[in-house]
Amino acid sequence: METAEFLETLDREGRLLAAAAELAGTDAKVPTCPEWQVKDLLRHTGAVHRWATALVADAHTAPRPLTDGPDLDGAELVAWYRDSHRRLVETLAAAPADLECWTFHPAPSPSPLAFWTRRQAHETAVHRYDAEAARGGTASPIATEFAADGIDELLRGFHARPRSRVRTEQPRVLRVRAVDAGADAVWTVRLSTEPPVTSRDGSGAAETELAGPADQLYLALWNRMPVPGVTGDPALAALWRETSGI
Repeated sequence: METAEFLETLDREGRLLAAAAELAGTDAKVPTCPEWQVKDLLRHTGAVHRWATALVADAHTAPRPLTDGPDLDGAELVAWYRDSHRRLVETLAAAPADLECWTFHPAPSPSPLAFWTRRQAHETAVHRYDAEAARGGTASPIATEFAADGIDELLRGFHARPRSRVRTEQPRVLRVRAVDAGADAVWTVRLSTEPPVTSRDGSGAAETELAGPADQLYLALWNRMPVPGVTGDPALAALWRETSGI
């Protein structure tokens, strides 16, 4: 996907998130994040938006602390989130293509601007799903190509970092396959006592395969729903569920 497509997705997903949060009410429970109410979801996502906005706008080349959201509630909190999202979209849209700034995971990306636009699009899409779960009713669809990209970012980005807790005492191999996203939408995840090492291929034997439509698999790997299909040793699917939280 192109950076402009990620920006369009970010814009849409943030608007959907705010609308769902407004309908649910800020005291509503978030079933996909059992410890949260909608107010926590808005404060977190808005704070992440403002953090990313500052990194891009000021071209910071070193990490900056992520601060908490404000002590607001109700309509004021929803309005604050909408403003946070608007600032992020406008900042990314205005940023130069040759932007140099800090990024934080190793998933392949053509530039820091592409990194942040992609990262915030996926951040917002997952939390939009959370807000719609709190609201109830049918969730908005997730495009197949976008979902497959999010699987790639999660496996080759977040879980390539030293802080990933998905580890095994003995080497194990997990395969992930998005069945509706083309022949190359398959990942081989090699697990050990070190951070997972993921390659985008289906070569070699795997002990467990997690498979399903890209949109469902995307949400499942972010622990928002059960894995659509598991073949092989179910213990590796359980390990993912228990240790992969970001």
